[in-house]
Amino acid sequence: MKSLIIGAALAMTASLALAETPSAETRLALIDATTAIAAGADRHQWDRVRGAFADEVTLDYTSLWGGEPATQPADDVVAGWSALLPGFDSTLHLVTNHTVTAYDGNTATLEADFLALHRIDTDEWHLAGHYTYALARAETGWEIAALTMTWTHETGDRGLVAQAAARTAEADR
Repeated sequence: MKSLIIGAALAMTASLALAETPSAETRLALIDATTAIAAGADRHQWDRVRGAFADEVTLDYTSLWGGEPATQPADDVVAGWSALLPGFDSTLHLVTNHTVTAYDGNTATLEADFLALHRIDTDEWHLAGHYTYALARAETGWEIAALTMTWTHETGDRGLVAQAAARTAEADR
């Protein structure tokens, strides 16, 4: 009898875990959405970046810049990034250690670690930390509805961000 009860408890636990765990295909689709943002931004593939976001997105970079999280149209996010990132000579956003922390079939939370490298001439700014993504299932696939960046450490010159913005503005004149 004891083994029957343990077996039933294990079966219930396994079925609960399966109900909350995305398939490998879904997990890869979630990771693909996060990759589209990082790789698309580095390659200046703005349609790719936009396609990964829901129509409105909440961005939270408060651990780095202070302020409050901002909810805005994804088109505005892409416009802002495309007005900044080309001002760097190069960027590289590496995102790894993806972990799905919540999943219900229509929404998911995914966490990942990142290293972001930014260069102008010989000056560099390296930023590292964690991302938390809130994703929602849409007709076209998974879309990122919110992104929180948690800063852990950096090296180099954070002032390169202002230089990159100025370089892009100058190039647009």
